[in-house]
Amino acid sequence: MENDDVMDAPELYTLVSEDGEEKLFELIDVMEEEGKVYFALIPHIENPEELLDGEVELVVLSVTTAEDGSEVLEPIESDEEYERIANLFLERLDEDCECDDEDCDCCHHHE
Repeated sequence: MENDDVMDAPELYTLVSEDGEEKLFELIDVMEEEGKVYFALIPHIENPEELLDGEVELVVLSVTTAEDGSEVLEPIESDEEYERIANLFLERLDEDCECDDEDCDCCHHHE
């Protein structure tokens, strides 16, 4: 029998910003579009109550496979491609939202 806590554990990635700062991000969705794979990530927050007043930063990265077979996350170079993929992720997140509150932080009704 599997442990539910392990199944619910978020998949975490450490991303390095342009200024060299490391931040922990949580994978929230994966999508394949036109033969490419994309990850949607949000900053990992230990205490979800901290999100009550703030907006969540959504990071969208493309996934490529390195020569050694490992996954490499890369920024999307094209602004148009980034906007299109980010909007597809936001639509999917809205569909998953189960609340009716237009001001909630779990979805993007209030964009």
